[in-house]
Amino acid sequence: MNNILLESHSIFGTPDIIGTSAYYEQKLGFRAVSYLDTQEPHICLYRDSTEIILTDSGGRPVIPNRELYGYGYDAYFITRNQDALQDALEAAGVKFIRKLTDTDYGNRDFVIEDIDGRWIAFGIKQS
Repeated sequence: MNNILLESHSIFGTPDIIGTSAYYEQKLGFRAVSYLDTQEPHICLYRDSTEIILTDSGGRPVIPNRELYGYGYDAYFITRNQDALQDALEAAGVKFIRKLTDTDYGNRDFVIEDIDGRWIAFGIKQS
């Protein structure tokens, strides 16, 4: 029973589904596919093998984990080429919380803040 879990999709509620989608396309390089005329309206964002699903929060604001619980990211995406990704996101004008570093928990990662205030880390466990 090896490799049962293959991938993970993040689901982000947002008060401005169109604005958040545009940010992820323009700043983070995702491709958006809208399903706004469905029973459960949403937008799927794709980049490489990562998917984020945006849902409409009905105007309710995003409350990041650090505000709810005192610490923590809202998503952590695994990437092997953090240097190139960090450079691309810097060039796009993305807000950085922490630049690429080796963490005390054995990962090499960096952290950005998205348009809704979520802190998102990009990194990988160091061997």
